[in-house]
Amino acid sequence: MTLDGQQWIDGMVEQALVANHIWPRMAVCEAALESNYGKSQLAREGNNLFGMKLHSHANFGVLSLPTKEFLDGEWVTINAQWMKYVTIADCFADRMRTLIRLAPMYPHYQAALMATDAHEYVNEVSKTWSTDPNRAQKVIQIYTQSSGGAPPTGSQPLQTP
Repeated sequence: MTLDGQQWIDGMVEQALVANHIWPRMAVCEAALESNYGKSQLAREGNNLFGMKLHSHANFGVLSLPTKEFLDGEWVTINAQWMKYVTIADCFADRMRTLIRLAPMYPHYQAALMATDAHEYVNEVSKTWSTDPNRAQKVIQIYTQSSGGAPPTGSQPLQTP
């Protein structure tokens, strides 16, 4: 991991904590993967670190950008409508609200919210969150690199919904 990547992760943990996101450091590692450490166009223009697509509400605005999805065994490019946030903390908070709101319909989100460790959380949430079949392993690799293999600060859940 680069020094810039490490500094980005360390700086974002506070935003996840402010937003009461469960497993804040792991959530930041998810955001690092999804947004290329905040360098993606979606992150730069919309403070959207998780690839949050448009919900039924667009309180903060909308961006229309292409994305790659793993569908029917291959990567394809599609255009999508994305949430736009005023702040990074707004993004983390909306991510948490989304997981809670969708948990009754998506058992993997419910399991993620009830996880007893950060690895279980990301393995469960990744089963539904992304079309990338290797997402959880990629996030865990970032997490491990960013913490030097030790349980990092902010690794405990804030509260279980």
